[in-house]
Amino acid sequence: MKHIGVDDIRKVLIIGAGTMGQQVGFLCAAKGFDTTIYDLSQPILDNAYASIEKLSALFVSRGLLSNDNAQDAIARITLTTDERRAGEDADFLSESVTESLDVKCRVLEKFGAVCPPHTVFTTNTSTLIPSLMAHATGRPPLFAAFHFHNTVSTNIVDIMPHPGTAAETVDLIRKFAIRLGQTPILIKKENHGYAFNAILMNLCDTALYLAAAGVSTIEDIDRAWMGIMRMDMGPFGIMDSVGLDTVLKINEIWAQQLNDPKAMANMEFLKKYTDAGKLGKKTGEGFYTYPNPAFKSKDFISTASVKN
Repeated sequence: MKHIGVDDIRKVLIIGAGTMGQQVGFLCAAKGFDTTIYDLSQPILDNAYASIEKLSALFVSRGLLSNDNAQDAIARITLTTDERRAGEDADFLSESVTESLDVKCRVLEKFGAVCPPHTVFTTNTSTLIPSLMAHATGRPPLFAAFHFHNTVSTNIVDIMPHPGTAAETVDLIRKFAIRLGQTPILIKKENHGYAFNAILMNLCDTALYLAAAGVSTIEDIDRAWMGIMRMDMGPFGIMDSVGLDTVLKINEIWAQQLNDPKAMANMEFLKKYTDAGKLGKKTGEGFYTYPNPAFKSKDFISTASVKN
C-alpha cells in the first residue's frame, strides 16, 4: 500500500457540510489546500456556503486572516453532491458526518470505492473509536481519527490511530496538522472521547445527572462551576453551544456501547428538550434562551438560588 508524504497532499476532501465540515474545510483552504466539501443535497451545500462566508468574515475580524487571504480561501473551496467528482483525485479525506457508527461506515465505504488507493482517510468523530469503522474504508493502514475542536478559538487537534494504523499514516497526519497551524495531541491508546472530550463529557454527564435527579437546578449547577472555576460558561451553556441533539447522540452511544445507566437517565432528560425542538444556541433555545442567555448576565452567579 502506497504511503504519501505531507508534501504530496494537494486536494483535501471534506465529507459532511455541517458546522465542523465547514470549519475544517475553510481552515484547509486558508492554508492553501484545494478543498472539496461533499454533502447529499444542494440546499445543504448552499447553506454551508453562506455559513463559510460568515466564518471567513469572523476570521478576518479576529485578525486571523486578511480579507484578501480569506477571499482566496473561499475560491479554493468546491462544494459538490457528486461523490465521484469529490473523491477521484483526493489525497486526504476528513469525514464529519453525523455521530452514528452506521452512517459513518456507509460513507467511508462509499468513498473507499471512489478515492485513489493512496488517499489517507480520517474521521472527525467526537466519541467513537476508529477501530469500529476501519474496515469500511478498505484501507485500514491509511485510516485514523483526526479530531478538530472549534477552529476559530482553538488550535488543538487529536490524532488517534487504531491498532492497524500504519506508523507512516500517523506521522503524515501529525505533519499535516502542523501545516494547518494546529497543535496535534497524540492519543496512544484508543479511548472514547480522546482526552479533552472525555473530560468534558464526564463533566456534562454529571451535570445532566444532577439536574435529572433533582439534586439542583440547571442554573445553580452552572453557577457552581462558573463561580469556583472562574469560567464564563457552565456545563449546560457548553451543551447548548455543542447542540443538544449532538449531546443526545453521544449519550445514546454511551448507553448502547458502554452500557452506562447514567447515560440512559440523561437521555430521557435531554429528550424533553430535543423533542420540543430546543436544540440549544443554533435554534435559539435549549437550556437557555439565545442570543442573550441568562448566564451571560453580569449578576448571574450572584443571583439568589431561591429564584429558581
